[in-house]
Amino acid sequence: MTKKRFDTLAGAPSQRQLRVGELIRRSLSDVLARGDVHDPDLGRMSITVGEVRCSPDLKHATVFVLPLGGDKKQEALTALRKNKAELRRLVSKGIRLKYAPDLRFEIDETFDRMDETRRLLSEDHVRQDLDD
Repeated sequence: MTKKRFDTLAGAPSQRQLRVGELIRRSLSDVLARGDVHDPDLGRMSITVGEVRCSPDLKHATVFVLPLGGDKKQEALTALRKNKAELRRLVSKGIRLKYAPDLRFEIDETFDRMDETRRLLSEDHVRQDLDD
């Protein structure tokens, strides 16, 4: 009978996934802040990289982004996806990995969820329940 290893709980990311995700986030943030990409559309945008989630094999990275002010989300996604290969190359220069991960861009919904939670918690009937 073979012994099974349970390093992660129910699909939770490993320490390595978290560490590599943070390295990619920092590197991509630096690349975007410096304007290293040769696309004028992307150069005109201020984009926040909120989180990067890596696959267990570290070959894919989902990057959660939000344009400054939350406007023009689709334009930002289009520009990032169009320049994916160049961004991948620039990011891989800043970190040392066996493979440069494939970057997948998604809109970061965290701030919208936080605003909705604050709104719900400020409602009178919810505040009353919390005070009891």
